Amino acid sequence: MIKVFGHLSPDTDCTGSAIVWAWYLSEKTGKQATPYVLGELNKETQFMLSRWGAATPTLLESVAAGDEVVIVDTNNPQELFANINETNILEIIDHHKLVGGIETLEPATVTMRPLASTASVIYELMGDIPLPEHIAGVLLSCILSDTLEFRSPTTTPQDQDIAQTLATQLNIDITTYADELFAAKSDISDFTDSGLIKLDSKKYAVGDTNFRISVIETTDPTVVLERKEGIVAAINDIIAAEADVDEVLFFVVDILKEEATVFTYNDRVTHIIEQSFAVKVESDTEVLPGIVSRKKQILPNLKV
Repeated sequence: MIKVFGHLSPDTDCTGSAIVWAWYLSEKTGKQATPYVLGELNKETQFMLSRWGAATPTLLESVAAGDEVVIVDTNNPQELFANINETNILEIIDHHKLVGGIETLEPATVTMRPLASTASVIYELMGDIPLPEHIAGVLLSCILSDTLEFRSPTTTPQDQDIAQTLATQLNIDITTYADELFAAKSDISDFTDSGLIKLDSKKYAVGDTNFRISVIETTDPTVVLERKEGIVAAINDIIAAEADVDEVLFFVVDILKEEATVFTYNDRVTHIIEQSFAVKVESDTEVLPGIVSRKKQILPNLKV
C-alpha cells in the first residue's frame, strides 16, 4: 500500500492533494494508495471535507524503512519525518522551490511546477479525465485556498483556468464558495495559542538562523490580535523547547485587505522585520501592506 501525504502542519492544499492523488493512483493506475495527514486539520480543511463528502485522512504518526510513499506539497525534509530518507519515495509532487536534503532509495518521479497550488499540478498531471464531484470539489478548494481566491501573487493563469473549469463542472460561484472557505479558515476558537503558532507553520533557515514562520490567514484579524499576549508567551515557550528554532515569525494575513500584521515581540525580530521589509517598526506589531504570500513575499525577503 502506497502512503500519500504532505507536510507537517497540514493545510487545505496539502490534505486535498494527498486525497486526490491517492484516488488517482487507486482508481486510474491500479496501484493501491491511501492518503494521510501528519497533523491536526484546520477549520477550513475540515469544512472542505464535510462540504464535499470526502473522508478525513488518517493521522500518520510514523513511517518505517522501506515504506512506499508519495510526498505532495513539499520537498523539504524539515517538514517531514526525520527518517523520511529511509522510506522508498516513489514520487514527489510539489509547487515550492527545490530545497534539497531528500534522498531516494531508487530513481523517483519528481514533478515540480511554478503554480500556486499542488492541486493545480495534480490536475494537469491527471489530464482530461472525468472527475467525481468530491474530487473536483477538493481540487477547487485547494486552489482557492492557496491563491486566496486569486489575491496571492503566486496565482497563475493556469490556476485561474483550472478553478473556473472545476467551478463550472460543479455549478457553483467561485466568490460565494471562497467566502465560505475563508469564513471557516477564520474560525480559530478551538486552537490554543501554541496550536495557532503551529497551525500553518514552516521551518526555514536564513544563514545560521533557524526560523519557524507561522501564518494565520483570516478575514477577521482582530480575533487573532486580541490574543497577542498569549501568543507571544507561547512563542517564547516554543523557542525554549525546540532546539532547531531560534526565532518564530508570526504573521496575521488579512485576506480582504491584502496585508499582513507581524508580531515584533523582541529586538531581534524587530531588526529582522526592518531589514527584510524596509520598514521602521514603532511598536510590538507592524502592518505590511500587500504582503499575503509566505512563499513568494516573506521567505525570499528575509534578512538577518
